[in-house]
Amino acid sequence: YGNYEGRKTADIRKERPGWLIWKGGVPSGETVDQVGERAGRVIERALAADGDVALFAHAHILRILTACWLGLPAVNGQFFALGTATVSVLGFEHDYRVIVRWNQNSHLVEV
Repeated sequence: YGNYEGRKTADIRKERPGWLIWKGGVPSGETVDQVGERAGRVIERALAADGDVALFAHAHILRILTACWLGLPAVNGQFFALGTATVSVLGFEHDYRVIVRWNQNSHLVEV
């Protein structure tokens, strides 16, 4: 989040009306594509693991990771709303990557 770390969107928009992290970028921070490259490296490590992998992170990186998992550009993470303390599962159906579960309350999910 660069210089916007810890700031609320409403406060940033006072300086930059209409700003969105997905399109406006952040001063002294990573671009969405740079975060996507990082997410790609995480995916590579997860795929190399023997068995299932659990990842814990904040919403934006998980949304970008999901887009990358599906072969979409990192910016498409903006289309995957993700609530606080929810569980999502990425996996495979046959030979292609899919979203198995998305944005479920953890107390409702059998893992």
